[in-house]
Amino acid sequence: MFENTFVQIGIILGLAVIGGGIAQRLRQPLIVAFIAVGILLGPSVSGMVAHSSEVELFARLGIALLLFIVGLKLDLHIIRTVGPVALASGLGQVVFTSVIGYLIAVTLGMAPVTALYVAVALTFSSTIIIVKLLTDKREVDSLHGRIAVGFLIVQDIVVVLVMIGLTAFGQGGDDVDLGWEALQVLVKGAFMLVAVALLMRYVLPNVLHRLAHSSELLMLFAIAWAVLGAVAGDALGFSREVGAFLAGVSIASTPYREQVAARLVSLRDFLLLFFFIELGATLDLSSLGAQVGSAIVLSVFVLVGNPLIVMAIMGVMGYRKRTGFLAGLTVAQISEFSLILAALGLSLGHLEQETVGLITLVGLITISVSTYMILYSHAIYERLAPWLTLFERRVPHRELDAPFDIKEGVDILLVGLGRYGAALAANLRDRGCRLLVVDFDPTTVLKHDRDGYYVHYGDAEDPEFVATLPLEHTRWVVSTVRDQTINRMLLHGLKQSNYPGRVAIATSSERHAQDLRDAGVDLVLIPYADAAKEASEWLLSELDGSVAPETGRAL
Repeated sequence: MFENTFVQIGIILGLAVIGGGIAQRLRQPLIVAFIAVGILLGPSVSGMVAHSSEVELFARLGIALLLFIVGLKLDLHIIRTVGPVALASGLGQVVFTSVIGYLIAVTLGMAPVTALYVAVALTFSSTIIIVKLLTDKREVDSLHGRIAVGFLIVQDIVVVLVMIGLTAFGQGGDDVDLGWEALQVLVKGAFMLVAVALLMRYVLPNVLHRLAHSSELLMLFAIAWAVLGAVAGDALGFSREVGAFLAGVSIASTPYREQVAARLVSLRDFLLLFFFIELGATLDLSSLGAQVGSAIVLSVFVLVGNPLIVMAIMGVMGYRKRTGFLAGLTVAQISEFSLILAALGLSLGHLEQETVGLITLVGLITISVSTYMILYSHAIYERLAPWLTLFERRVPHRELDAPFDIKEGVDILLVGLGRYGAALAANLRDRGCRLLVVDFDPTTVLKHDRDGYYVHYGDAEDPEFVATLPLEHTRWVVSTVRDQTINRMLLHGLKQSNYPGRVAIATSSERHAQDLRDAGVDLVLIPYADAAKEASEWLLSELDGSVAPETGRAL
């Protein structure tokens, strides 16, 4: 309708803001809003914006930056931190969903190649959405949050490998020798990996060090490097996405990766806006009507089947049912990579537009529903907990691998090993206190275990975990976590377990302190205020020439 590209972009951005505002009020990811805006602008509804090469270019740049940042943030340390559960859950869920999804798709009457694409598309979960929701809930560093991030990394690696295979083999005709094609893929892949390794070792660290003196130049280089990597991947017969991913991996080991990733996120989100809008604009609503039944069947499978398989795997590996449930809910949707995979299949001639529409419709349903499932995960768990026992071993050893057998009692059970908690623990231990410490960060737990602390791994929000602690032998429970939601749940768990001792909780404000006192907390710690008071006493004692008292010293 509008031939002027500038006008098209203006309309797209204006409606995207409106749609994003509505999605925010509904607590929905912006992806849903952007696809809906694309449908509204496309030929199926208003026809206000026609297909343009400029919009397509922005979309491709957005995908390249998305894969670049995935490669840039590829942190295998996270996988090592949470142990084999990330690999087992990630790969197990991919295999289970692919196999069962393929059988469902074939049962729905799809051709084998189409069914394979649909099944693979159902396996990937949205890293962007899950990390955003877990961060908003302050659960990204919890046990289930770290496990979720771990198997999302596994999924990201799998999707890149899938795209490599599809691009390499999908571009050949029926008369292509698959053995020769496989050899070419191996040779080209080895060449790319060797080139990336050499650049990582000998070139990029020095280049980035010189460019880092100017943050603007560093960002420009990062964008150029992502696009050039995409060009290289395309030239070698893989895909732009694979090239951009490897470009990100090539600088992931440098000290500048966090700065680059943080600065590129906004640009990535802006450019991805055009991909999702372009995707929505290409959908034919008349054909989507016939896909609703299949979309509902596949969506139910993703919303229910994916969490169940994750819970089953984690239960077998010895995790508690609550940890498995909360981690499992994070895979109850398909990913932006699923939509990118569908677009790739369309460009290779493997899929029809109707199939792309089906996958997109499944994406809209699962992303919308799973968002609420993750936001209200704790309330849902409380309702379903009695029926989830079969997903937990009688002794969940992964979270109870150091059974408490303290006969002589514990002076203080300390929850939280942040800066304040670690300093408090060190001072208490130096004074001979019998100390038991608890934290949900596996790295922190491992560090303090090596330092000789009696440390346990767990989530203070979980009343069932709290019940496993040696409360009857504990004189004080001290929480240095300043999240009031966590502290309320901890108090609830202590009350449920009939804890007979005393409780101290840290907070950051006097207003919260009064709420805690009203809730029956025996001692409220306000670290900054306590430290300031102690410092003033020391200073005044020096002025008076007296000796500062040791008792009550701020920790």
